[in-house]
Amino acid sequence: MKFISVVLFLITFTFVTFAQSPNKILAMANGRSYTAEDLDPNVKKIWNEYPSRVIQARKAFLEQQIADVLLASEATEQKITTKELIDKEVVKKVSDPSNEQIKAVYDANPNVVAGRTLEEVRPQIVSFLRRQPEQNAWLSLVNQLKTKHKVSYGKDINSADIKKDDVLAKVGETEITFANFKRKHGLQLYEYQANVYEQAIDSLYRAIDAALILAEATSLNISSNEYVAREVTNKMKDFSPREEEKLQQALRDRLYKKYKAGIFIKLPQPYIQYVSADDDPAQGKSDAPVTVIMFTDFQCPACAAAHPTLKKVVEEYGEKVRFVVRDFPLTQIHNNAFNAALAANAANKQGKFFEYAEVLYNNQTALDVTSLKKYATQIGLNQKKFEKDFADEKFKEEVKKDMKEGESYSVSSTPSIFVNGYRVRTLSAASFRKAIDRALNAQRQK
Repeated sequence: MKFISVVLFLITFTFVTFAQSPNKILAMANGRSYTAEDLDPNVKKIWNEYPSRVIQARKAFLEQQIADVLLASEATEQKITTKELIDKEVVKKVSDPSNEQIKAVYDANPNVVAGRTLEEVRPQIVSFLRRQPEQNAWLSLVNQLKTKHKVSYGKDINSADIKKDDVLAKVGETEITFANFKRKHGLQLYEYQANVYEQAIDSLYRAIDAALILAEATSLNISSNEYVAREVTNKMKDFSPREEEKLQQALRDRLYKKYKAGIFIKLPQPYIQYVSADDDPAQGKSDAPVTVIMFTDFQCPACAAAHPTLKKVVEEYGEKVRFVVRDFPLTQIHNNAFNAALAANAANKQGKFFEYAEVLYNNQTALDVTSLKKYATQIGLNQKKFEKDFADEKFKEEVKKDMKEGESYSVSSTPSIFVNGYRVRTLSAASFRKAIDRALNAQRQK
């Protein structure tokens, strides 16, 4: 359980150290240079503050890592698990919010609850209201442990000349080196960096696209809308998003070539890590050059939305791609997610995992045990065998194993989708295809 929110540092911290150069040329097109001043206002702010935000993020991650060691040390001393320590010293010391507080949050957020009843969203509201008190209790515990267990700091995490063996901090006899820090937090830092750069690049594309479309339309003595209709809309045959995407890209390629346009910001190299497929439910050949792994929660609306899109994209690549699903129920906010994962594992035992998963995604408001058993009957499973497997302890251990391994890959939310070890950051068909194409190209170059 992580209580320090690095996102909080990235969003709310007031940064004053330094910023990006506002006059640096980020792109050129049609003889005109583009700088940070041409970015969307919100993107411009993020871009300019990026270096300082990274500094604060690194510091926050290091503090989190120190806290993890402290908690593990204290738990060992008390002969309990870290989770039991946190339950005792944090979770149980925070009272649940009152019904009045829960109702007030429900009434104040009609757009968020989106028509769901108070009882349906109660767990999420309780989790939200407990978050800050638990954060405060957690910080208090960590500060006490810092006094009890000797903590000393070494090399500055933001030093320009830092090396992999440099010791950043020492907690008791445990050393935290830069290499260890990178293994633990490299993905989160990469994703933040990539997010900032992608926002800047997308903003530049919008500005340049609009300028070049206007320039070309003006040369043809037509409006920009007429020009786009001629080059994109009027050329569409099946009117699919994929077709529109290809036509838009073809138009951009022609205009960028003609007007000598180029964006000089380069995305950071993808952060690749080994992500095990374990022995989890899969579709496709085991020796496919690309493996797509989705950590999912069957009660998660985003998972229900992403799954059919991802599955359709995977099918486009035939035998080149294998699709694997692993469990990551968010038990703090989804009270039926763990049982749903157990049920899906029981369905998998009879060879119908994906059929059963579809039913779960389509019935997320009814994932109680009675309903889970009913769905087994609906898709033709042997009911007696299903119920026996559903209660089997080995499936509980299997789900917990997936959750633990997911955490080791920095999974903290669902869906988390990896393509040959690269975590896809945007849940769209275009992003899935881009990640798969990148993985296939990397395989060809080996």
